[in-house]
Amino acid sequence: MTKLTDTQTIVLSRAATRPGNLAMPLPDGLHGAAAKKSVAAMIAHGWLQEVEADLRRKDPLWRETGDGHGTTLVATEAGLEAIGIEPVVASTVPNPRKTKPDPAPTPQSTDAPKPVAVRAGTKQAQIIALLQRPEGASIGEIVEVTGWAPHSARGMISGGLKKKLGLAITSAKEQGRGTVHRIA
Repeated sequence: MTKLTDTQTIVLSRAATRPGNLAMPLPDGLHGAAAKKSVAAMIAHGWLQEVEADLRRKDPLWRETGDGHGTTLVATEAGLEAIGIEPVVASTVPNPRKTKPDPAPTPQSTDAPKPVAVRAGTKQAQIIALLQRPEGASIGEIVEVTGWAPHSARGMISGGLKKKLGLAITSAKEQGRGTVHRIA
């Protein structure tokens, strides 16, 4: 099994949370030659696929084809498997590019939580599991489980989970526990 880079993991994790497994837009800071190299490697591994962009739905473009059309990127089942999403789950995710797209856009519910694809057994997965509990987790509890310094735990919450994975994390002060963080 090929080991994913951090960038590849982020691209595929974000794609797993989007309708149709859309990999675009790419993460902030990934552009130019670095984006081309990363995407080319992911296409070569079979984790991403270039498909025709639906300009009526304003799909973000990966590249223009020159004839007034363009392509976008979607994560394949192999790409979702690479980040730990089971093939059964991947096949139940609707992919509008496999069928004729509906010309009428449908409003999407923003109330439903987005699934997050994280490799099992990692410290990031442990932190997400702690934050998903009804009682949430304090920085002290995260430090106890991971063995990290408190500033590293806070950095993972703000940078790794909120910014990179796009998780909605709430924080509230509780008597006797301090600030408790939860995935909303």
